[in-house]
Amino acid sequence: MSQAIARSTSVDFLRGLSLIAISIDHVPQSLLAHLTLHTYAYCDAAEVFVFLGGYASAAAYGSMSARGGASLARCSFIRRAVQIYRAYLLTAGLMLLVGLAMLALRIHTAALAYTYAAQLLGRPLQTLLDIAMLRNQPYLAAVLPMYMGFALCVPLLVPVSGRRPGIALVASLSLWLCAPALAHLLPSAEPGGWAFNPFAWQLMFVLGMLCRLHPVPTAFQTSRMGLWLTWLALAVALAFATYKLFLESQPEPGYLKQNLSYLRVVSFVSIAWVVAQLTRLGCIDRLASALPSVVKVGRQGLVCFVCGALISIVADTAMNTAAPAFNTRVQAIAAALSMDALTIAAVLGVAMVATSLRANRWPCRGNRDTQPAPVSKAAG
Repeated sequence: MSQAIARSTSVDFLRGLSLIAISIDHVPQSLLAHLTLHTYAYCDAAEVFVFLGGYASAAAYGSMSARGGASLARCSFIRRAVQIYRAYLLTAGLMLLVGLAMLALRIHTAALAYTYAAQLLGRPLQTLLDIAMLRNQPYLAAVLPMYMGFALCVPLLVPVSGRRPGIALVASLSLWLCAPALAHLLPSAEPGGWAFNPFAWQLMFVLGMLCRLHPVPTAFQTSRMGLWLTWLALAVALAFATYKLFLESQPEPGYLKQNLSYLRVVSFVSIAWVVAQLTRLGCIDRLASALPSVVKVGRQGLVCFVCGALISIVADTAMNTAAPAFNTRVQAIAAALSMDALTIAAVLGVAMVATSLRANRWPCRGNRDTQPAPVSKAAG
């Protein structure tokens, strides 16, 4: 969006914040989830993470191309796609293990059916094959196959977006409009298809890349037109928040998120513009400096996502198991707040451990600044 957001600390802080929000949003009993984006807007942390994934991918591809050429950048993103697929298999395996544990302990929650643990007991080989071929995507692992596809497309998308941004945007919008009709092309054993339709969500990824490759000049943002857009974006965001808080009577249908509805796009763009102005004013940088642990979460995005998925389902299961013991509302609120604190602390702890392990894995060999940018920042 703005030139200021190009600083990695700001981007990583926002990515870390979105990862923490994703973790607590998947605990239905969470109290802090009532303060996250989905409560006030027709978008949530998923849009933020995909958008910033596109932004970071464009930055990483450009950096690697400048240092080692386009061939190195292409190979790096192919390796990244393989890494994401391995992370998907690990997340799916963790969900299966948790589901089997829930069945053994006779714990039944809404998430149990989506772990595919029961199917694994009935048809083990077929279930595992369907998961490996992306036909069945266990609970909380479903976003990773989409990311794998995006990583493979980065070497094509970044050069086109850099040279012909208008063509890239029109093509992305056209694919987004056709996304519901194209969903049947994806391998899926479920009638509803993938939880995240990549033909639709690529729009958010491409928008992130375009904002990195063609940032809005500061002069325009501070011009009369830029200020008018800021007030318009703020009005749209407040209108959506008012409707969500006081007028909406039914939850948003799942297919709107699955196919990235226009409401979600408009809601996200309005909030993103406002956040861009806060970034230009230095607000995000100051928050990043005050909360370096959140920045670490953003820099260890894939590891924190996988571990965050496990943390979320364990927290959800623990709260459901303990719920009958709460005799008063105060006890339930205290337990929910405690679980929120433990969930956040666990995600922050994972980031700290991953950062330490990575530092030990890559010992200093001369000037680290001369080495290619870490592939870990390329995508989600």
